[in-house]
Amino acid sequence: MKRLLPGFFLIAACAVVDWAAAADLPVRMPVKAPPMAPPPAFSWTGCYLGGYVGSASSSGNGTVFTDQGQNGLGAAGSIANPPFLSYSGGAVAARLVPPHSWNNGLDGSFLGGGTLGCNWEPAGSPFVVGVEGEFGYLNLRGQTFDPNTVVSTQTVADVLGSAKVGDWYGMATARLGYAIDRVLFYAKGGAAFIPTRASILDACQTTGCGNWLISTSGNETFTTWTVGAGIEWAFAQNWSVKAEYMFIGLGDSFQTCGSASTPPGAAVPVVPGGSFCFNHHFDGINTMKVGLNYRFY
Repeated sequence: MKRLLPGFFLIAACAVVDWAAAADLPVRMPVKAPPMAPPPAFSWTGCYLGGYVGSASSSGNGTVFTDQGQNGLGAAGSIANPPFLSYSGGAVAARLVPPHSWNNGLDGSFLGGGTLGCNWEPAGSPFVVGVEGEFGYLNLRGQTFDPNTVVSTQTVADVLGSAKVGDWYGMATARLGYAIDRVLFYAKGGAAFIPTRASILDACQTTGCGNWLISTSGNETFTTWTVGAGIEWAFAQNWSVKAEYMFIGLGDSFQTCGSASTPPGAAVPVVPGGSFCFNHHFDGINTMKVGLNYRFY
C-alpha cells in the first residue's frame, strides 16, 4: 500500500497541472456561417428570341366573290342581244343572272415562325411593356363553284372561284402585361401584313354550260390590324413558354376584271371582248400558337 501512494499522488498532480493549463486557454465560441444572400427578384426586362407553332383558320365566310356584271355593249357600242346581266349564268332569257355574291370557305392551316422582342418591367412594378416582331408561315386556301350558275336549263356549275391567304405573314406589335412573379398575362396589338390571291375561271365548253368563257386572277398584300392576348411562364432565368391567340382583322377586298370569249359553236355568242369584273373580299383570320422564348441581356 505504501508503494502505491507515491504513484497516486503523481497522477493527481499531473491532472491538476493539465486542468490549470486548460483554464488559461481562451474560450472559443461556435462561429455561425454568414447568412446567404436572397436570390435576386425575377424581372421580365430584356430582349428575347423565340419560335412557335400553331394553327390558323378563317373567320366568317372566308372569301366572298361578287360578280359585278358587265357593260352589255356590243362591238360597235350597241346593246348586246340578249342583254345578259352577269357572266355567271346563261345567255338565254331563262338563265339571266343578276350580279350576285357567293361564299368560299378556306381550309385551316399550320402556323409556324419566329419572334424577336424586348420587354421592360420597372423596378417594383408588376406591369411589363414591350414591343415584338413576328414573321411566319400560314396557308389558307379553298375553292367553290358559283351555285347561281345552275339555273333553268343550265345543269353544270361552271364558274369556279378560288382564293388563298398567306404563304407568309408578318406582325409588328406592342405588348402590355401584368406579371405575378414568373407568370405574365399580356395583351398585344398592332399591324399585320399578309398576301392574298383570288381567281375566277369558267372553262366549261360542254353541253349544259353557259355560253362564254372567262378567266381572271389577281393578288394583293394587305396591311391591316391585329389584336390578341396570351400567357407566358418563365420556367428558368432565361427561358419561357407561352400560349397566345391573335386575330388578324383582314376584312379587305380587291377587284379583278377581264374580257369574255365564246367557245366554238356557241348558240348565243357573247359580245366579243365583253368586259366583266369580280370583287374578292377576305374575312379575318384566327391564329392560336404555343411558343418558346430565350431571353438574353
